[in-house]
This record gives sequence, structure tokens and C-alpha cells, in this order.
Amino acid sequence: MSTLTVQALNKSYRSGQDRLHVLRDLSLRMTTGESLAIVGPSGSGKSTLLQILGTLDHPDSGTVELAGVDPFVLNEKRLAEFRNAKIGFIFQDHHLLPQLSVLENVLIPALAGGPAVSADFERAEDLVERVGLADRLRHLPGQLSGGERERVAIARALFRDPVLILADEPTGNLDRKTAEKITELLADLQQQSGAMLIAVTHSDSLATAMGRRAELVDGQLVIDE
Repeated sequence: MSTLTVQALNKSYRSGQDRLHVLRDLSLRMTTGESLAIVGPSGSGKSTLLQILGTLDHPDSGTVELAGVDPFVLNEKRLAEFRNAKIGFIFQDHHLLPQLSVLENVLIPALAGGPAVSADFERAEDLVERVGLADRLRHLPGQLSGGERERVAIARALFRDPVLILADEPTGNLDRKTAEKITELLADLQQQSGAMLIAVTHSDSLATAMGRRAELVDGQLVIDE
């Protein structure tokens, strides 16, 4: 069983002559299979928290432990390897490479370790099929709808079988009907994989689909029990 343990996390940024405190002694604990929606107004620090949990930014103080490892004590190379192996990212704007096909975009996490092998292609094709895009394998992102691009992003996030999936407004750019389908797909795949899932969202329907809901208030998470 994998866990995520966050203790006394603090993060601030310089704003003119002052410092803007975004996260204040924030703590959180999750275990395998749990999901959490984080809500709150723009500027409350939701994306900052996600960046730190994804090891893309460092906290000023406090600790993060994922699967028994403190990623912030690792050197740059080992940190990148840890991030690629343990964390899956789903972004609002997809971040798909426009010159690559659906299959090639899903394969991107495999390329950090060298050229893709046959098992990697099989894994990618299976995931593309699971997100309902088996007939789009060779299509480029520009040939897909917004909902289809989000499905590719979900498949890519799951490629390395991560213990933690971080989703930043995954339905933010989608119409209501498409957003509902993506919400259902994301929840189903997360349960099948057993990964922990944290979704930052303004969507009530997505937040409701998660196991727990928390609001980021004054730099701390207030869990809705």
C-alpha cells in the first residue's frame, strides 16, 4: 500500500516588498485508492500545491513523502526518475505534442528510459483502447476534439502505473456533457488502477465524484467530512 504524507507545508512568494504566503502549515494524508478534490477560488494556492506534490516546485519548509520517499532529498536526476515512475499528470491544456500521434503521445513517459520497446507499445495501445480511442491511434492532436485530447492525457498519465495522479482542472475547458464523460472515465480508471488521485477543480460534479473534498482556505486544507 502506497501513501502520501504531507506535513507542515509552507510556500510563499515575494510580492514587491512583502511576501505572499500561499500555503501555511498545510498537512494531508492519503493512501492507495483514495481520491480527493481540492476546491477554492483562483489564487488560493491550489495549483501551487499541485506543483509541489508533483515535485515540480519546492516548498519553503515542511515535508512531502510519497511511497516512503522524500523526493526533495533526491538529486535532480533521481528526482526526475522518481517523478516519471510514481506521478501521473493531467493538465487542463493537455500538453500533448502536436507533431506526435495519439499513440506516440501516450508513449512519452517510456522515452525517459530510452527507446520504446514492444511491451511499451502494447501498454500504450491498451490504454488508448481503455479511454475509448482505439480508432484514433494514428491521429494527431489537432484532429481530435477537446474531450478526446483529454482522454489521451489521461492515458498518458496512467502509462507508468503511477501511485499518485495529479489533475489540474481536467474538465475546465470542456462542455458540460463532455466534462461529465471525462469525470466518469477518470474516476473509473483511478479505481481500477488503485492510484491516489488529487484533482484541483472548480467543477462541483467532478468534486462530487471524488471520495473526499477539501477547500483551500488561508493556505490550509479544510476537509469536508
